[in-house]
Amino acid sequence: MKVQLQQLRYFVAAAELRHFTQAADMVGISQPSLSKQIHTLESDLGAPLFERTRGNVTLTAAGEALLPLAIRILADVDTARREIQDLIGLRRGRVRLGAPPSLCVSLVPRLLRQFHDAHPGVDLHIEEGGSQDLVRNLCQGELDLALIVVPEDGTDPGLETQPVLRESLVVASVDPLPTVDGKLRITDLRDQPLVMFRAGYDLRDATMEACRQAGFTPSFTVEGGEMDAVLSLVEAGLGVALVPGIVMAGRPSLRVTHLAPPGLARTIALARRREALLSHAAQALRDTLLADIEEIKRQGPLPPGVELLC
Repeated sequence: MKVQLQQLRYFVAAAELRHFTQAADMVGISQPSLSKQIHTLESDLGAPLFERTRGNVTLTAAGEALLPLAIRILADVDTARREIQDLIGLRRGRVRLGAPPSLCVSLVPRLLRQFHDAHPGVDLHIEEGGSQDLVRNLCQGELDLALIVVPEDGTDPGLETQPVLRESLVVASVDPLPTVDGKLRITDLRDQPLVMFRAGYDLRDATMEACRQAGFTPSFTVEGGEMDAVLSLVEAGLGVALVPGIVMAGRPSLRVTHLAPPGLARTIALARRREALLSHAAQALRDTLLADIEEIKRQGPLPPGVELLC
């Protein structure tokens, strides 16, 4: 059996688009050539990968099994290619970083500025999202590094992580909230309408779990947003939200209310695929991040509720 990388590229294109002609256009070959290469791949593997009916293409069970493996193989090949290019001396290359919104408006811009100043020829790609999405994309080889929220039950065993900071959650609101000694208890949120993040978002899960442990289910006025949308909805007076304290800088219209002990906090770690070879560009970005955190610790003071861990 001799499977070629181009055949895997053609297969992935057809699998994602569910259309041979569109896939052929995307990879830059004719539709008959693409069909022939996929037929050859099917023959080599000993199983059909697609069910072909008039006007419709769907994956077979064999195709469903091959697709994630093919994506991973192609991602690793791209990493190897970039690794060779990077040997020139970081005069060119690419690095892909994922980060949650709270860091995309605080730590990440400073980090990327320093990296770009040192390596202007390296393309920088930033993906903003919840940690669950970032972990999935990291495991699939679509990111080189990601700053992720460390779940209480541990991270994916396929990832190598290094904790870098711990950030406290606060309650954002327009109007003053009833407190005891200036602190808000989680149970006080029972009577507060919440602006809630979208499903699958880490802060949504953290808020729901904290309320569950306090013995109630919160009520929502609006749900489904990400960080900027949630803060804007709170500013519009639609409710309150639990957010990292670090994102409240530059939001003078919002009040910050701290939680009563023990409060809520989350740990952010720098993650990479355990078995993946970091390109020189990704390694340089990692080194820049760790050095920048050391510099922030030396300069101080840190934003309220932020503790640097490395």
